[in-house]
Amino acid sequence: MDLNLSDEQRLLRESAERFVAESYDADHRRKMANDPLGYSPDVWKQFAELGWLALPVPEEFGGLGGGAVEIGILMEAFGRGLVSEPYIATVVLGAALIETCGTTAQKQERLPKVADGSLKLAFAHSERAARFDLAKVATTAHKTAEGWRLSGSKIAVLDGHAADEIIVSAHIHDHRGPSGRIGLFLVQAKTPSVAMSDYQRLGGGRACNIELSGVELPQDALLGDDSDVLPVIEWAVDRAMAALGAEAVGIMQTLLDTTLDYTKIRKQFGRPLSANQVIRHRLADMAMQVDEARSMALRAALKVDAAPVERARAASGAKAKIGKCARFVGEQSIQLHGGMGVTEELEVGAYFKRLVAFDTLFGGSAHHYARHAQLGRTA
Repeated sequence: MDLNLSDEQRLLRESAERFVAESYDADHRRKMANDPLGYSPDVWKQFAELGWLALPVPEEFGGLGGGAVEIGILMEAFGRGLVSEPYIATVVLGAALIETCGTTAQKQERLPKVADGSLKLAFAHSERAARFDLAKVATTAHKTAEGWRLSGSKIAVLDGHAADEIIVSAHIHDHRGPSGRIGLFLVQAKTPSVAMSDYQRLGGGRACNIELSGVELPQDALLGDDSDVLPVIEWAVDRAMAALGAEAVGIMQTLLDTTLDYTKIRKQFGRPLSANQVIRHRLADMAMQVDEARSMALRAALKVDAAPVERARAASGAKAKIGKCARFVGEQSIQLHGGMGVTEELEVGAYFKRLVAFDTLFGGSAHHYARHAQLGRTA
């Protein structure tokens, strides 16, 4: 198997890393952290101009037809700069769900707008009682004469406050009662009876909780037909975990590089820290963990379109392993910087916070170790 990047992929990596290095510094990150929106609309417009928003969108809808590997390349560069733009929510999750489940009319109306940056999406699926079980959905969608009525609550909706349209999962109820099927519904963010409470996420970016109090929707608000979309949701979340894993690798690589530079210039008893053999061993362990995480993220990306069990095992294996590697690299970086590592003056603390947040998104390492084992028994 040839795992070398193609010429196009190398150009994508170089352009993304150059853009992030030039546009994202400590001052920019602090400004975004205090901004109620949580990201820069100007930067989002630049993403569209560079073609990054169109990257995974099919060519017939104004996209570039890229795959999970290209998304991973981009996300690793985003991790190096702690990018807070709603790329995962809009492009990786939202656009993928519309492309997979939507009717032709729904795709034609929305995917070109995602590609040009004029439409931002969010995916509202997680609920308090679900405990990361994607099949547990208490939100209901009752069939009415005019369309649908949605009731329920969602938590941890990534960038929901900034979305123009929210894709909400709900248990479909027809005239016979609960159908046992999960559907996806397109809800305008400013729809009456939709209450949002947004908050800052650890390590940058924002999320929100949503309350749906009898939200009335038209018939065409249902994404696609009324068949069960749970397999598609599982595929989309596995795809998002692969992308988040690549972002975590970029964060870990930055922490390793920063820590290596610091130990070369920080002197103790007249010698650089890096002259101590124990410090070298710890740096070597950090480098090994970063390489292992990068391999797992690439494997998850390569398995995105594999058979469901194989794909899910790759995604859960990557999420669990990268979460463990991320915590190790983050803790070592903090410790090798000494007490300064946890201060606001150093960027190390911000990167470590983003890694902690990564470990909790879509389930922590313990949850995915258990899921990986369960899928192995199923296989």
